Amino acid sequence: MYPENLKYSTEHEWAKVDGVMATIGISHYAQDSLGDVVYVELPAEGKTVGAMDNIGVVESVKTVSTLYSPVAGEVVEVNKELQEKPALVNEDPYGKGWMLKIKMSNPADLDKLLSASDYQAQLH
Repeated sequence: MYPENLKYSTEHEWAKVDGVMATIGISHYAQDSLGDVVYVELPAEGKTVGAMDNIGVVESVKTVSTLYSPVAGEVVEVNKELQEKPALVNEDPYGKGWMLKIKMSNPADLDKLLSASDYQAQLH
């Protein structure tokens, strides 16, 4: 349910790191708590963001939730498929439901994130 190869924020975002690139999404717990996702608002490609900056909104049938960046850097790609199919966040939060890719400016931001087991422990 919480892949071991990802890092997690206390705000329920995940980061998958490949060199200086981080793919960002929300955790299974977050999408499950939100319910059916109906809209995702993401930052523009090329935008510079800081760690834990507000970078968008996830809207569900129940509520609107703020999306935070777990790392600082430049947004290099957003998942455009979510415009047409926001439900991908519910169906595959760690795969097709990814939200954006950030070229990290400070890889040390990862040290502030949680492992899968630490993330699960703080959920209970």
